[in-house]
Amino acid sequence: MKDSKPVIGVLALQGAYEKHAHALEAAGAQARLVKRPAELAGLDGLIIPGGESTTFLKHLERDGFFDLLKDFVRDTPTFGTCAGAILLATGVERPHQHSLGAIDMTVERNAYGRQIDSTILRGPTTLPGGDLEMVFIRAPRISHVGDQVEVLARREGAPVLVRQGHLLAATFHPELSVDPRVHRLFVDTVRAHTAPIARD
Repeated sequence: MKDSKPVIGVLALQGAYEKHAHALEAAGAQARLVKRPAELAGLDGLIIPGGESTTFLKHLERDGFFDLLKDFVRDTPTFGTCAGAILLATGVERPHQHSLGAIDMTVERNAYGRQIDSTILRGPTTLPGGDLEMVFIRAPRISHVGDQVEVLARREGAPVLVRQGHLLAATFHPELSVDPRVHRLFVDTVRAHTAPIARD
């Protein structure tokens, strides 16, 4: 994997999946659009983009897609943005919603208001390079994280970028920003996860 590009899928059911694909390519990965369950095979990682989480769930009800995806994220690096972050959460509120239950966090849907309340902010992050540009569109709010969840960026004290092992979630849209660091972080996560274990 060190000398080759990781193959990272982008769930292409709705949302700005093409922009995610371009960002992945720029970060050194090979992007592949995923529209059917069988297309998860052979991927080194996956991005679940923004959109409407309830619409995602309706698409995922077909052909056992939801159950296959639930197994996939358990073992394979996955990054959820906005609606994708909602799907990865163990708890969803306002209202309660079915999810993949992968990251130990509770997410409130549409917590920052309607489309008109969307905004672009710069805020502190633990990623190298200073403040991070964050594009919020009908964003959810992470109201609680478990002990195993690392907070990488915040908005008004609330986590907006988190990591738990091989899983990453953002309540904003990094694919709509000129800042490449979040996609680079995910590509690095995929590379680390797929790298062969050194033996003596």
